[in-house]
Amino acid sequence: MILRNVLAMGTIRLREAGIEGAARDAQLLLAHALRIDVMHLALEGGRDVPPADLLTYEHHLDRRMAHEPVSKITGTRAFWGRDFEVTRDVLDPRPETETLIALALQDAPPARLLDLGTGSGILAITLLAQWPEARGVAVDISDAALGVARRNATRLGVADRLTLDRSDWYGTVGGRFGLIVSNPPYIAASEMPSLAPEVLGYDPELALTPGGDGLAPYRVIAAGAGRHLDPGGRLMVEIGHRQGPAVASIFRDAGLEDIAIHPDLDGRDRVVTARSKHESTLS
Repeated sequence: MILRNVLAMGTIRLREAGIEGAARDAQLLLAHALRIDVMHLALEGGRDVPPADLLTYEHHLDRRMAHEPVSKITGTRAFWGRDFEVTRDVLDPRPETETLIALALQDAPPARLLDLGTGSGILAITLLAQWPEARGVAVDISDAALGVARRNATRLGVADRLTLDRSDWYGTVGGRFGLIVSNPPYIAASEMPSLAPEVLGYDPELALTPGGDGLAPYRVIAAGAGRHLDPGGRLMVEIGHRQGPAVASIFRDAGLEDIAIHPDLDGRDRVVTARSKHESTLS
């Protein structure tokens, strides 16, 4: 079969299976099966697809029709212009998480940053790649996730400036940082059954929910921020779109200042930022 016909077949199969964004997913999966850039599909539409690659593509389609995310099939997810390895051991990065990166880059680079619950490493690695003079520490409770983050840091050229450690939040973290970032598990236990099958079936539960009201990680992060932020240092966390006021209140009760809730590109609350007290106001 020629490529354009294979692509049309894949698009139809995904669309009939009710997959949202069927055309784009069909393109990404075919490019992966052929080991070419997706941008080359249009240029090579008249070429024959080798039988082995066609079988691989059909297998990819079967997986996508079972609601496995494209990123977990291809093993990569684009984030802030870079390709990150993702596996079932880490959260699949969402585009809205780029809101946190955009906000962080509005200020001067810190000398040191801390990423709590790093997963695939997207926050720490992206920021270090943007700030070549900065150094970072990234922690996660999952050894498997740390392995993914370590490979991403090496491939994207920041491994020499990033320390990766196993830690339950601040458990093994020492010293102070100019910036602390986190995309913690925040989905309430009651919301878990309503998640899309692409999320519920393929992202680790540990990265999705802490149980209860979903706010427990923010309480831990806020409680330790004063001990681990430089005077005037920044704290930035991703939130569920209904959690802004609650997280802001948690930060306020912890003595943090300059608290603000920021929307993502869809207008939903997505990031809460704060600062520690400046040195002149510390008692």
